[in-house]
Amino acid sequence: MSCPFLFPRQCPACGSRLAREAGEADAVCTGGLICPAQAVERLRHFVSRDAFDIEGLGAKHIEVFHAKGLIRTPADIFTLEARDGRSAPPLREWEGWGEKSARNLFDAIRAARRVPLDRFIYALGIHQVGQATARLLARHYLSWDHFRQSLAAARLEQDETRAELLAINGIGAGMARDLLEFMAEPHNQEVLDALTRPRGDEPPLVAVTDFERPPAASPVAGKTVVFTGSLERLTRSEAKARAEALGANVAGAVSRKTDFVVAGPGAGSKERKARELGLTVLTEAQWLELIAGGG
Repeated sequence: MSCPFLFPRQCPACGSRLAREAGEADAVCTGGLICPAQAVERLRHFVSRDAFDIEGLGAKHIEVFHAKGLIRTPADIFTLEARDGRSAPPLREWEGWGEKSARNLFDAIRAARRVPLDRFIYALGIHQVGQATARLLARHYLSWDHFRQSLAAARLEQDETRAELLAINGIGAGMARDLLEFMAEPHNQEVLDALTRPRGDEPPLVAVTDFERPPAASPVAGKTVVFTGSLERLTRSEAKARAEALGANVAGAVSRKTDFVVAGPGAGSKERKARELGLTVLTEAQWLELIAGGG
């Protein structure tokens, strides 16, 4: 979803900052939620099946509503019914519509107001953040408020929340930069506020529900684990899958928020850092005993 302008500093379509990785030809506009050069594509993604999944609001409808000025940002979707009552003519009188089809659309929009954290993150259309990455982030941060506050703090180069973000297994430096740029863009912040913050005495337009961990009763549920060195009884992918199935977060780097470091033969700097920080360091055998419920 790159903005089709290659200016070095600002997107001429929306005024947001352009970001470009070293060696890349295209610049990516950070004003993803409001940039008119991307708006229709972003809105279509926002309502797609794996995001908000609003039945009856397909790609063609988004194009029409956008062209008529009725939906410009995601927040406009959730105020469409209230504004339709003041429109002339109302949606039910449009060609191809009717009382029932208009009512079905408004019902579907109301039903979509409650959305799980991972689907909400995915719906934002952040560069490089697909469904799997959105789920990784949701599993780590658990709630929308924690996610947003942590990424705001991570903008500070030396803040430990940046190390925490980079320690999430599967989040690289480029992806972290795209996340931070998107969340820091003022236009995007305005749209996120419009969607998720109370409106005076009114509830937010969207209720983002916390990430639900697997219903596994285990001593590692909610804990952050780092595997380092060689594992002898499990492959690294098997160890990661088993830990996540028990509700643990598997990180790629050690930080003060790490709960367990599982160190096998050949463990080096990660084990040393864990011991310097006073973290719990386990052998593979101790880890397997722990997740089996042996303490």
